[in-house]
Order: sequence, then structure tokens, then C-alpha cells
Amino acid sequence: MDSLGSGNIDLSKMSDAEKQDLQQFVVNESQKARIQQSIHSLTDTCFRKCITGKISSGKLDRSEEPCMQNCVDRFMDANLVVIKNLEQMRTRM
Repeated sequence: MDSLGSGNIDLSKMSDAEKQDLQQFVVNESQKARIQQSIHSLTDTCFRKCITGKISSGKLDRSEEPCMQNCVDRFMDANLVVIKNLEQMRTRM
């Protein structure tokens, strides 16, 4: 079985380009994980805040739907502000 199949990677046998590709892959996967965690947090927060009844019909009631939309919008607005500020801080360095 090759070294990838066993889950072990011998970095000493990798070229610089392969190491860079692997590093980029790890960064990308880390970013995906952070995005998934953010979505999970958003879903949990908005659900706890807005869903007050039972969802037996599979649909939100009249007050829950706008609440969820507003919650998601505010969450996205807050994330954009944070990202813009972080980007500004990064460019000043």
C-alpha cells in the first residue's frame, strides 16, 4: 500500500511544489471548516431566537420567517464588517 493510502505522508520525498500544494490544501480545508462552523453557529443562534413553536407542518409561521431572514441578514452584515476591518488591519501591516 502506498504512503497516501495508509494516511501517512513522507514529506522528505515530496518536491517543493508538492509541499506547497499540500500546504494550500490544508489552508483551504481549514477555511472550509471555519465557514461550516460559522454556518452552524448562525443556524443555531437564529433558530433559538426565532423558532418559538413546533414545526409540524414543515413551514415557519408568519412571525418566524421574517425573524429568520432578519437574523441571517444581521449575521451576514456583522461578518462583513469584521472581514473588512480585518482586511484593513492586514493591509496596514
